[in-house]
Amino acid sequence: MRLFKTIFLLFIIIFVNCKGEPNKLGQHSTMMKPPNGMIWVESKTFLQGAKQDDKFAMNRERPSHYVTVDGFYIDETEVTNAQFKSFIKATNYITVAERPINWELMKKELPPNTPKPHDSVLQPGSLVFNKNVRSVVNMQNYGQWWTWMIGANWKHPFGPESSIEGKDNYPVVHVALEDALAYCKWANRRLPTEAEWESAALGKNKNTIYTWGNDSSLLNKNANTWQGKFPNKNESKDGFAFISPVKSYSPNSIGLYDMIGNVWEITTDLFNIKYYSDLDTSEPLNNPQGASNSLNLNNPYQTENVMKGGSFLCHQSYCASFRISARMGVAQDSGSDHMGFRTVVTKDMLNNKNF
Repeated sequence: MRLFKTIFLLFIIIFVNCKGEPNKLGQHSTMMKPPNGMIWVESKTFLQGAKQDDKFAMNRERPSHYVTVDGFYIDETEVTNAQFKSFIKATNYITVAERPINWELMKKELPPNTPKPHDSVLQPGSLVFNKNVRSVVNMQNYGQWWTWMIGANWKHPFGPESSIEGKDNYPVVHVALEDALAYCKWANRRLPTEAEWESAALGKNKNTIYTWGNDSSLLNKNANTWQGKFPNKNESKDGFAFISPVKSYSPNSIGLYDMIGNVWEITTDLFNIKYYSDLDTSEPLNNPQGASNSLNLNNPYQTENVMKGGSFLCHQSYCASFRISARMGVAQDSGSDHMGFRTVVTKDMLNNKNF
């Protein structure tokens, strides 16, 4: 029993708690050819954070505040298995989930005196949602529906016996921040800031809860989320029980797919639960870069980044993160089967790089 608790302490603590420097951007030129598979997001001033009538908004999304974000290009879909495969083939990169675990490094990000698990447990792997949950005693005990799966990685999303064969058009998952940044470097791109991500998700809107507006009844039609009772009854009313291929749902007003649902998307911003409340909102913030330090009282030992958009696991009874303003933290060395990413390109980057 003690070993079981230790295992979950090691691997659930680095995962997200569901309760609880870009370059100066340029102006769009209609003469400039858009990068392949990317959509232009116009410069605009909009309301970031919780919207007035959002009954699911959390304290970390408040207070809402106006920001001005310059124009940029963003991937029309989450980075797919096919795209990530091209990166791996070109670079021979090895993802975090595939590397041997270094206990000396890991224990620095855990509570003092955490006992070391047996070497048979400290093997490369990642977090996988447990599809066989039958009942839940305490919704705060995430170990009831998350499993540390040895051998799970981007090529084997559900463990060593699984594969992504035939799933080139699915979002790549089990990627940590380091993996996403390595892909960006190879592709001459970068991750979006949280404000850029919200600007893109809003599309032509400036103050809406969802990518399509404020009508919550359209959720199942427009996003891959959880229906039924989380985490043990999934009714799949939206057409998919779990992860879905990109472009399975209608795009937002500027042509971006899956900005809500399917998989979480990591950003450059550090996650700090007090960031919004500490802001000076007397004037709109110009291209905000996020908090200067990470702060999550439920995971005080690790640095976390903001991830956005929710995933196929989001349900209103639990985290309701299928909203544009929803923001959660994920440890920088953590990956799972419901987190991916998409990339950004600015005019300055286009001028300096050979696309």
